[in-house]
Amino acid sequence: MKVTTPQGSNQAATPQSSGGAGMPGTAPGSEQPERLAKTLKARWVWAIALGSAVGWGAFILPTDWLAVGGPVGAISGFMIGGALMVLIAVSYGFLIKSFPVSGGELAFALVGFGRTHAYFCGWYLTLGYTCIVALNASAMALLFRKLMPDLVQQGYLYTVAGWDVYIVEVVISMTVLVVFALLNIRGTALSGRIQFIACVIMLIAVACILVGVLISPQTVLSNATPAFPAGVNPVAAIAAIVAIAPWAFIGFDNVPQAAEEFDFPPAKAMRLIVLALLAAAVLYCAMIASVAFSAPWEALANGDSAWGSADALTGVMGGIGMLLLSIGITMGVSTGLNGFYVSASRILLGMGRAQMVPAIFARLHPKYKTPHYGVLFVAAVCLISPWFGRAALTWVVDMSAVGVTVAYLYTCLCAFKLFRTTNSKRGQSELGDVNSTSKKVLSLLGAITALTFMALLLIPGSPGALGKESMIALVVWTLLGVIFFLVRRKHNKTLSDEQVDMLVLGAPRPKGTELRQRSRS
Repeated sequence: MKVTTPQGSNQAATPQSSGGAGMPGTAPGSEQPERLAKTLKARWVWAIALGSAVGWGAFILPTDWLAVGGPVGAISGFMIGGALMVLIAVSYGFLIKSFPVSGGELAFALVGFGRTHAYFCGWYLTLGYTCIVALNASAMALLFRKLMPDLVQQGYLYTVAGWDVYIVEVVISMTVLVVFALLNIRGTALSGRIQFIACVIMLIAVACILVGVLISPQTVLSNATPAFPAGVNPVAAIAAIVAIAPWAFIGFDNVPQAAEEFDFPPAKAMRLIVLALLAAAVLYCAMIASVAFSAPWEALANGDSAWGSADALTGVMGGIGMLLLSIGITMGVSTGLNGFYVSASRILLGMGRAQMVPAIFARLHPKYKTPHYGVLFVAAVCLISPWFGRAALTWVVDMSAVGVTVAYLYTCLCAFKLFRTTNSKRGQSELGDVNSTSKKVLSLLGAITALTFMALLLIPGSPGALGKESMIALVVWTLLGVIFFLVRRKHNKTLSDEQVDMLVLGAPRPKGTELRQRSRS
């Protein structure tokens, strides 16, 4: 069997011929699924991670975070959360270098724990990424609602969970979803270039906001007092913010989804992820500080404004503040939409290759060579969401943080299994130098961090516990996943574990990563 190894990788080779005949999406004359072109430059990948990690939340939710943690609690929580994400990023960097294929965590869970685990990891991630696409589209409509309320709040339809739904707002969200779906179908190089430009503009806008607030004669530093909410223990206030870190920093994990498309050595992925996490943490903190200094934060937090951040910044900067905030959120929403379209479609591509979902998702566009069926599926699901109102949508998105945390856990545990202690006597690994006690410890700490995040989200009474509606949504999605898995169980048995490895990884799994009891279910 002739094998071509991608640059910078010790594994994830792309065979020219192997098992899996009859797979949709196969290249002419090959029995392997057609692989994606290597078109993504390093700066574009950094922008995908940063733009996805920031999104709309940094510009709309600072008052919510101030209400939970206060200025010091919110800023400390985001810095700690970013640092904890770096622990998890160590495992991502190693596994991306070893397995640079579409699907990311799906492939990692497959290598570490087998097909059943990979399926559920992909199932939760698909929901998580798709929901974030939908919520970003609704954030764009919210921006228009703030800027042009008389125009947007036309054509009242109904009220869902206290949120009035207007036809104009629905049309705005749907238009944004269609535009970014078409952009992603047209090609990764185009979307990557736009992503980078948007991220640069967003960073400039945030820097201008922070400087403008600090130099404004109307700014009173005492606005940022007290440091924590009244009657709230400082540790609890910080912990409540740390609990949302998996949600706030979701996006750096988009990097492994696009690893198959890197035009640079995958070993660089670790550095790009860390730089994106640092930039995201600084950006979040800059926006929180800007809002806290602009107006008495307790009044903002206790007010009933739909967009307290905008009210605070326009109070000290006037129309320029609103303009900069509008630019920032437009870029943030655009980068979030783009990045999560990329990730959701690549997860579906990987699951389609493994035939965990209908194999049509493994097909690439005949002209643009993109996973267009995955993009279209995500768009179709998201086009339903504007009709339910933003308040109801947040229930589903809140619980999607659990799904992303599941992916973090699988990634860190897989890395922990593959790393060896420095003085290990085991033979040479096909993955290269895996003898590193420090990296093995870091991957274990990453797994513990993921479990801690999970506990904060799921244990009743914890600072970051999900609400009743979000828990119900999580249970429903889990049950749907189990039902779909059982329905396809018979079909899955027609493929051997070795065939699934070849279809997802593009090569046999490395020696030493075999599972003791490989399942065919």
